Amino acid sequence: MKKVLNVGLGGVPFVIDEDAYARLGSYLQHYRNKLSSQGNTGENEIMDDLEERIADLLKSKLNPSAQVVSLSMVEDITAQLGMPDGSAEPIDTTTNDTNTFSGSPFWTEDGAPHRLYRDPDQKAVAGVCSGLAAYFNVDVALIRIVFLLLLLCGSAGGWIYLIIWVVTSKATTQEQKCELRGLKPTEENLAKFTKKKGDK
Repeated sequence: MKKVLNVGLGGVPFVIDEDAYARLGSYLQHYRNKLSSQGNTGENEIMDDLEERIADLLKSKLNPSAQVVSLSMVEDITAQLGMPDGSAEPIDTTTNDTNTFSGSPFWTEDGAPHRLYRDPDQKAVAGVCSGLAAYFNVDVALIRIVFLLLLLCGSAGGWIYLIIWVVTSKATTQEQKCELRGLKPTEENLAKFTKKKGDK
């Protein structure tokens, strides 16, 4: 059971779970701090515009089956928007929010989020091996050989594969495909994963 809150964002009411609320509050504070450090004028107006943009993005993510704003929704949006100067969001070392396996991502040295997903673009079965290969930046054939050897030596390979399949989400958006590879979600990197006409 998770506590939910009723909040107003950009003049729009939302129901948001407490983890997502805390993450969003942290992001907005980081954004405001960055504006202050740059000496921007009209800080309040910029923050109001930011909240309206976040509200628009949240509305596009909500649907009849997902009416509560979740942590994953907030993280997708904060990764997409970044900081006002295009830099990565500062890491809050007072919490472990950026160090969980299936929640917030790990971070690369350049500040890009790095999270494990199943990779549907190169999948043979469920995208587990291709996801691991993309995450660790190794040849997918090597990962498949390792799983095959584990399977031949006993049932460990099959169980490990099934567990990763169950607990790992599929990378369906451009932002998630960037996170899988530890890339910043810049326009150039997002374009690498744009579906071409005729792609399924």
